[in-house]
Amino acid sequence: MVPLNWYLILSFCLFGIGLTGFLIRKNLIMLLISIEVMLNAVNLSLVALGHYLQDLKAQVIALFIIGCAAGAVAVGLIILVIAYRNKPTLKIEEFNLLRED
Repeated sequence: MVPLNWYLILSFCLFGIGLTGFLIRKNLIMLLISIEVMLNAVNLSLVALGHYLQDLKAQVIALFIIGCAAGAVAVGLIILVIAYRNKPTLKIEEFNLLRED
C-alpha cells in the first residue's frame, strides 16, 4: 500500500503546478485549466486523508467539489465565449471591461 505521505506530496506538487500556471499564464483558458488542476489537487489530498482515516465522508465531499467545479467551469467558459465575441482575444491584458475604448 502506498503511504499517505506520497499522496500528500503529489497533491502538493499538483497544487504548486496549478498555482504557477495561474500566476504565470496570460491566456484565460489556461487560467481555468490551472484552477481545475488546483481543485483536483485538493480533492486528491481530501480523498487520501479520508482513506487513511477510514472515513467515506471525504469521498462524498470530493464528489460534491467535482460537481461544483464542473458547474463553475461551464459558467466560466460561457463568460469567455461571450467576452471573445465582444473582443476576439483571450489575453488578460486586453480585457478591461470597466473601461470602454
